[in-house]
This record gives sequence, structure tokens and C-alpha cells, in this order.
Amino acid sequence: MHQQLMKFAAVACAAFLAAPAVAKDYPTRPITMVVPYGPGGAADLSARLIAGTAPSYLGQPILAVNKTGAAGVIGSTFVARSKPDGYTLLSARVGSQMGVPAMNKTIPYKWDDFTFIGLTETNPFVLVVAGDSKINSFDDFKAKVKAGESMTFGSAGVGTLLHIATAVMADTMSVGLDNLTHVPFKGGGKARVAIIGGNVDFMWQNLSGVINAIKAGQLKALAITTPERFPAVSDIPTAKELGYPDMEKIVGWSAVYGPKNLPKPVVDKWVDTLQKLKKDKAWNRMTAGLGNVVDIRSPADTKAFVKAQYETFDATLKKLDLRVE
Repeated sequence: MHQQLMKFAAVACAAFLAAPAVAKDYPTRPITMVVPYGPGGAADLSARLIAGTAPSYLGQPILAVNKTGAAGVIGSTFVARSKPDGYTLLSARVGSQMGVPAMNKTIPYKWDDFTFIGLTETNPFVLVVAGDSKINSFDDFKAKVKAGESMTFGSAGVGTLLHIATAVMADTMSVGLDNLTHVPFKGGGKARVAIIGGNVDFMWQNLSGVINAIKAGQLKALAITTPERFPAVSDIPTAKELGYPDMEKIVGWSAVYGPKNLPKPVVDKWVDTLQKLKKDKAWNRMTAGLGNVVDIRSPADTKAFVKAQYETFDATLKKLDLRVE
């Protein structure tokens, strides 16, 4: 009996000592970064920029893998339920990690069912219509909305910020949603194609997802949610200029998350890597070139930022009776 106890203790001790050693040596093999949306959207672009740059600091490849469906819920759930070893991470996005949990209380995870590793960027949102639309300004758009004209709007799925943004806009402009018909698509990339093709009348979209289409004349931007005009597209008026400063709460972001209970050495390695990315000229240039604002934050600051936004949108959705309980 004594020998069995000694053997058990030795095994337990070995396991205890081995676990931190494995985490301390992290990473020793390729890392999978799950993108919960389709190709071409903000989460996808963010993941691929990180996958192309961070390996030089981590010492291992990063594989960006799209696991789409249910407005980001499928990919997010996959990561939430993955082994917390640092080899399956999430290209976290405002919609799947804040918007959907705020709107739909029946999904398999809550907004904080992850390890917060770090925010990487924030994304101004723009109100866009097709390049050949008869709507040429925010005043044209406002006139139609205020008149109660029937209009359709696209999004990357139910509960994504692209969807909730229109609800926030309607609340801010004191108009109803009855005449605004939601048309969800599987990801921001497909939503962009739909608005360019004139299949929907308007859409709120993160600037990074549509900046090239705006510059090419395929889309017209009517408003942007930055406090000041954005240098890369300085001709787009701000929501504040247009008389709706509350629309500035419509802001996207990307971050790196992991399953709950990631070992501290894994989190520390990524925190260090993100700080190095912050100084990486190529990554900064590519991130800013997509219309994003580089915004590296610590795990604690990231969680506090997401919590504040979640609580704001949760209250707005409750007020508009748009929550699924």
C-alpha cells in the first residue's frame, strides 16, 4: 500500500512539474488560429496579418483556419471548448465575442468564456451604399429613413456588429426598424459583395472590410464613426459632424483570445509577441492600410474594454426588444 502511494505521488509530482515546463517552452509546434467568419472579412484579414508576421517572434507557424457559421458562433464555440494549451486560438471579433452574446443568450458561450490575450486593432465603421446608388449623401439617406421608406440592409449575420449597428443607428435617429429589412450573409466578405452588387440598399461595415471598394468607387461612404475624420478617407463626414455623436459607439475591433484557463506562460508569450507586433513596421503599415487603428492592449485592459461595450449594447438591445432570451 505504501509503495502504491509513493508511486502515485511520484507520478503526480512528475505531471505537476512537466505541465509548466511544456507551457514554458511554448510554442513547440504550429498554432491554429480559428477565424469564426468567412474569407475577406475583418476577422479573417486580422488573423492572416498576424499569421504572416507573428511567427518570426514566436518561432512557429500560425495556421489561420476559417470555421464559419451561425454569425461566428460555430468557430467561437470550437475554441471555447478546445484544450487550453495555446495551440488553438481565436481571431476574436466584436460580433462573435460581443454582439452575438449581447443579443442571443441561448448560444453555448458568454462574452467572457475565454482567456483574453489582447486587443490588436480597432475599426471605424462606415455607412455605405452601392457606388451607383441614387443616395449620394447622408442627407439623402436620412430623408429616406425619416420618411419611412422600405429599405434593406446587409450584415455578416444575426448579432454581428454589422447587424446591431443599424439598430443603434435607428435608435439614435429616433426612427423605427419596421421598414428596415435585415438581410444576413455568411461573413463580411459576402456582405460586401452583396452591397456592391446592389442586392441590399445599405450597410454598416468596418472600414477595413470596404476601404478598397470605397477607393475604387464600388461603394459610397456616407458617414464614419471616428471622432475626427479618418486620414485615409478624409472626405467621409463623421457621425458627430452629421449631428449623431452617439453613433461613435459603433466601433469594431479584433483581438486574440484563447480557451479559458490558458497557462500564464502561454499568455505571457503572446503578450510579448503582441508588443513586438506593435513595433513591427510592416504589420503596422498593413494594418493601417486596411483602415484599422493599431490598438494593442493588455489582457486586463482588453477584458475591461469588451465588458464596457458589451454592457452598452446589451442595454440597447434590451431597450429595443431585440434580445433572444
